[in-house]
Amino acid sequence: MTIEPIVPVSAIEHHAYCPRQCALIHVDGIWTENAHTVRGRRSHRRVDTAPSRRERGRLVARGIPLYSDTYGLVGRADAVELMDDGSVVPVEYKGGVRHGNAAELQLCAQALCLEEMLGCTIDHGFVWYAGPRRRERVPLGAELRGATIAAIDRIRSVLMEGRLPPPAADQRCGECQLEPVCLPNVVIAPSKVRRFLRERVFDCG
Repeated sequence: MTIEPIVPVSAIEHHAYCPRQCALIHVDGIWTENAHTVRGRRSHRRVDTAPSRRERGRLVARGIPLYSDTYGLVGRADAVELMDDGSVVPVEYKGGVRHGNAAELQLCAQALCLEEMLGCTIDHGFVWYAGPRRRERVPLGAELRGATIAAIDRIRSVLMEGRLPPPAADQRCGECQLEPVCLPNVVIAPSKVRRFLRERVFDCG
């Protein structure tokens, strides 16, 4: 019997940025730091350490463990706002600026977990970007939900296969903390590598 792996909610952001980065982190267990990851970790300190409390007429719960049996997810929500009318609103915090739809996919995955855990329906959430210090409302409609579930399925396939996808080999690589490990330029140019090894290292003509 094949047991399908549980997908960490955090893997959704990594996969949206680059599937190879996701595999390096969640299959090979590799992690290094750069300025972007350090900045992001520091920006989360207040969120991670702040107590749950009432703020501006709503209860804000922080660091909430998440799971979904339906989608095979596990993770944690940065914050969940519990409104007086009973509605539930997840909030994701990002240390920089918006990059594609990665934060929206991760937020939607959190909402899927919360809906299953609490037996509720969540129609929107928020992403707080520390760079511009702006909070963006994210409608959790059918299109975003479909894209999130598709991303979860793709990540699970990567985890089950256990092989590294090809590198992006574009402008993303220069910003990625795993570029020294990923070696995208080496991977995409095997003929050049073989020629270098043949001519400079092994001198085998």
